[in-house]
Amino acid sequence: MTEVSFYHLLHLPLNVALPKLLEKVSGAGLRAVVKVGSEDRMKELDHILWTFRKSSFLPHGTMKDKFSEDQPIYLTTGDENPAGATVLILVDSMESDFLDKYDRCLEMFDGTDDAAVTAARVRWKSYKEAGHDLTYWQQTEQGGWSKKA
Repeated sequence: MTEVSFYHLLHLPLNVALPKLLEKVSGAGLRAVVKVGSEDRMKELDHILWTFRKSSFLPHGTMKDKFSEDQPIYLTTGDENPAGATVLILVDSMESDFLDKYDRCLEMFDGTDDAAVTAARVRWKSYKEAGHDLTYWQQTEQGGWSKKA
């Protein structure tokens, strides 16, 4: 079963929190697929991953780029996994039909958006019924994460 971790954004937005999580994934030598809700969101995150730190960037590509199979971080609106990533990151209340193909899934949702919170609760219940290992992380005021369940 896939280990699914819910990340409840409360103080810093996705475009700040996601690069920090991707740094940890990349630092552990893992590859990730980030599934987003729209091409506009994909373009926004693509830009952020190149510019979020002045001294570094996170190597990545999008479904629009060449050499998808070489990308350690891959941004997409679909369910493809061209580089054999073991980590799936879902944002924008996205779901995947291929969750079982990953070791870990990170569900990031905006705690200030009632619809996103409701959708996350529905996915939590569905994952639990499917037998996945679940954890819940709440964002601290400093932007870190506190494990709650």
